[in-house]
Amino acid sequence: MKKILKFVSLTILFLIILITVVGIVFVNFSKEFGANPSDKKVAKYAQESNFNSADKKFENLIPTSMGMSFKSMMGSLSEFIKGNPNGRPSEELSLVKIDSLQVVKNTNKTRLFWFGHSSFLLQIEGKNILLDPMLGNVPAPHPLLGGKRYTKELPIEIEKLPTIDAIIISHDHYDHLDYGSIQKLKEKTKAFYVPLGVSAHFEAWGVSAESIKEMNWWEETQLGDINLAFTPSRHFSGRGLTNRNTTLWGSWVIIGKEDTLYFSGDSGYGPHFKEIGEKYGPFDFAMMECGQYNEKWAQIHLMPEETAQAGLDVKAKTIMPIHWGAFTLALHDWNDPVIRVSVAAKKLNLELITPKIGESIWLEDLKANTSEWWK
Repeated sequence: MKKILKFVSLTILFLIILITVVGIVFVNFSKEFGANPSDKKVAKYAQESNFNSADKKFENLIPTSMGMSFKSMMGSLSEFIKGNPNGRPSEELSLVKIDSLQVVKNTNKTRLFWFGHSSFLLQIEGKNILLDPMLGNVPAPHPLLGGKRYTKELPIEIEKLPTIDAIIISHDHYDHLDYGSIQKLKEKTKAFYVPLGVSAHFEAWGVSAESIKEMNWWEETQLGDINLAFTPSRHFSGRGLTNRNTTLWGSWVIIGKEDTLYFSGDSGYGPHFKEIGEKYGPFDFAMMECGQYNEKWAQIHLMPEETAQAGLDVKAKTIMPIHWGAFTLALHDWNDPVIRVSVAAKKLNLELITPKIGESIWLEDLKANTSEWWK
């Protein structure tokens, strides 16, 4: 009996050591994790008010907790293991296929195409802009570490996209910044606009440093006739086990000659929405985070009712719920976000659209995108 126990103990110990070694090797050698900002850049970030030079980490505008008690963490783990039978659609979602010729023939009218979750192709002032282009199948550093996309294909394959004038990134989490997508896009993209620190990932992935512009909150820049402003959000960052908040996170303001748009990125509720609305609003259209939420991490993600309120705060004429419709990253029903935010928006008398994945979204006719396909 003692020999059996000793053998079992040694086997378990061996497996633990093996898993640990494989994990360390994977984290250190997989390109999916990107890279950390250089010491030179960290020294530069230390001059910014939103960077804690002692901890060498970026901070939110207001105190924000991301931790859970051990008891709460164990409860969440149990819930995730159990799963939610309605956490994914019962069948593959239908989508609208995008004709590559249709995209190329774009006029100067502002138009968007949604890829699900928080990814968009935006056409404005003659420019093609990709917002958080996570176009991969699994939002994780390895396919075995995450759930698959709700659709087997994209509205249009990356190879059929036109030349991209700019890629805009809100933060470096896997469901917003995808290594595989960037590898396919980098040769057809002219410029990359990213939060402070995120350039380290792109440079490690072979993107020229000259084509990358890092930005801090409230910083502005020009892209042709478009004014871009990087604005705050209440969230966090990190792709590895030890680099949380070493890069910045945020939202984007996109101002053309006629149309003004807001892209929320990921965020918990906070006073920054009103500040953005006061400085840059009103917005003709706002893409507002609404999905992958839980009361246990409510400070870093919006609940659907907060999504509607935040839309009012930024002075949006029309909002669209995003961060849903592609992946399951929380325990709520897959369509709970759009159901709840639709009710909340109606109570607040706020215009809301719910386009199908791949459907053309023309800013001059947003009311055409109000079908309740998600039911």
